Amino acid sequence: MKIAVAYDNGTIFQHFGKTEHFKIYEVEDKNVISSQVIGSNGAGHGALAGLLAEQAVDVLICGGIGGGAVAALTEAGVQLCAGASGDADQAVEAYLKGELASTGANCDHHHGEAHSCGDHGCGGHGEEHGCGGHDDGHSCAGGCGGCGGHTALTGRNVGKTCRTHYIGTFNDGTPFDSSYDRGEPLEFVCGAGQMIRGFDAAVADMEVGQTVDVHLMPEEAYGMPDPNAILTFEIAQLPGSEGLEVGQQVYLSNQYGQPFPVKVVAKEEKTITLDANHEMAGKELNFKIELVEVK
Repeated sequence: MKIAVAYDNGTIFQHFGKTEHFKIYEVEDKNVISSQVIGSNGAGHGALAGLLAEQAVDVLICGGIGGGAVAALTEAGVQLCAGASGDADQAVEAYLKGELASTGANCDHHHGEAHSCGDHGCGGHGEEHGCGGHDDGHSCAGGCGGCGGHTALTGRNVGKTCRTHYIGTFNDGTPFDSSYDRGEPLEFVCGAGQMIRGFDAAVADMEVGQTVDVHLMPEEAYGMPDPNAILTFEIAQLPGSEGLEVGQQVYLSNQYGQPFPVKVVAKEEKTITLDANHEMAGKELNFKIELVEVK
């Protein structure tokens, strides 16, 4: 049996998608017989799942991890124990004793602690903070809606690094995103959970140079809105929220310091309500996809 830990200088690294090292433990009869530290080569979370599969890892112990990465690990046959922190060696011992429980996908929107709103930059993954006034783009990368509960994708490009150009539009023809406008193709590992399900499925069996048009229902895109992602806080307990207005998009940070966008949907004298659903949740989307390269 092999156990991998997202590793950083003796401790469990808290952002799976940015893991630079894993410590691999060889286990027999619930005892660690050897261990080694390996590099991840800076791969994204989908490729990280493939790396662990190549190492014949049975179990991953990590801190924060999102739904897309969970789906990639499931497809790679790696059992997940998420939400761990502290000393890596001690976490493995606790796991072998049955004392370490997994939280599953835990860098989504359902966290009651460590939230604040403010005017900090949202590029980093540091302390507990949020940022106001940002209107980020609608890249379909990183979307984990609709990743779970599906059979594994098949096709010539599954597991390979693909580069695509695309234009995304709503049903009325209004564009919401375009890689052509950015001047750079989007790169991802097909079938690894880095993309929304319908985009992945469209690319899975394309040929380089081919262009396809796809229409995605919400279930194959960002899913339907989740009522549990409507979060109400006491303004006094959410620093920086007193200056927010209904309709404003800001960022919260979860307990791992990872930012995620929310929209202010209601504000009372003492409370504020934020919608952490993806802004594309519940929407039908259309994509014109050009497969530029497969590596």
